[in-house]
Amino acid sequence: MKIQTITVGALEENCYLVIDETTNRAVLIDPGDEPERILEALHASGAALESIWITHAHFDHVGGLAGVLRAHPVPVYMHPLDTPLYAQAVDSALRYGIRIETPPAPDKGLDKGLEEGDRVKVGSLELSVMHVPGHAPGHVAFYNDRVVFGGDCLFAGSIGNTSVEYGNRETLNASLLRIVALGDDLVVLPGHGRETTIGRERATNPFLLGAARLIRVKR
Repeated sequence: MKIQTITVGALEENCYLVIDETTNRAVLIDPGDEPERILEALHASGAALESIWITHAHFDHVGGLAGVLRAHPVPVYMHPLDTPLYAQAVDSALRYGIRIETPPAPDKGLDKGLEEGDRVKVGSLELSVMHVPGHAPGHVAFYNDRVVFGGDCLFAGSIGNTSVEYGNRETLNASLLRIVALGDDLVVLPGHGRETTIGRERATNPFLLGAARLIRVKR
């Protein structure tokens, strides 16, 4: 598995180009902005785009979707609970003074609903889907035994913002504990910022330590 990070947009969102080197098939995870740059990276790789996976539908994760789909009309996978966020992505971006192209309507490209426990494939690679709400209601993570594409749940030294619309800190805390249970050795590729590992964040992330304490108190 070859992974290229393409950091795009004013909010410096991490779009990931994931390539199965056995078949030279590729998937894009969260094409958030600057579709021209994303397409340049895809074309330079020589891989054939098979699908697009969305961790969640905040505007900075779907802003480049229309441009990519115009060039490569492939299936798009997203959890259905994020449909309201997807529908208001353009208006949400404008509140930050950012303009994005309107993403395609759900019946014109957004055609694969994700659920907890699903398996998604690119070439011969297969990753599992974990529903991890809290930052967004339909937020998912994609993972295997080496890496977790965690979107905006867990960051190096931080966690997802729950002051946003539909955010819920208690729900995110529960999701974070599910993510860290995947194992300390897994590399975390977040929606923003540098990569980290579950073990590093378990040991040093003050927000993650706080989440664990809160969950213990609730129990």
